[in-house]
Amino acid sequence: MVSRMSRAVFGTAFSLMAIAMAGSATAQAESTNQVAAKTAWSVFVDETPKECWAVSAPTKTVNTRGGRAVAVRRGDILFMTFFRPDAGVRGQVAFTGGYPFAPGSTVDLEINGSDFELFTEGEWAWPASADDDAKMIAAMKRGADAVLTARSARGTQTQDTFSLLGYTAAMEEAQKRCQ
Repeated sequence: MVSRMSRAVFGTAFSLMAIAMAGSATAQAESTNQVAAKTAWSVFVDETPKECWAVSAPTKTVNTRGGRAVAVRRGDILFMTFFRPDAGVRGQVAFTGGYPFAPGSTVDLEINGSDFELFTEGEWAWPASADDDAKMIAAMKRGADAVLTARSARGTQTQDTFSLLGYTAAMEEAQKRCQ
């Protein structure tokens, strides 16, 4: 389980990221803190506090309720790997689905037949440990697509597919900038 301190650190970091990445994925491409683009992934850096992240928007989104496709309004849907040296964060995988997740729910991540679990709090999800982060990052480097399946507080099931083309280069760029 994620510790309270980890949640506080990640909650603060994610609040800062949400401010920095406000707007759509298109708006992010125009942001002044974007430092690189690597195929489907972009790299962002903030200086105070120092934080760097590789981030992507989904290539495909499917929303269902009761087994039927439904149209729903969602905020930004982002999958990222985050670095914040002052807080000891060195490769934290994170996902926001653009809505509050169902309380107590998890997000399932599938990459090339390997399954992982992310824990949720509010609109954010992340792995339980740094070891889990490392396993996910290794799979993301080898994979072609990542599929995240989650449930909203309203009961909608979402399935978001992210291309992993350019992930390794973007993640390594973010890591290098936040050493």
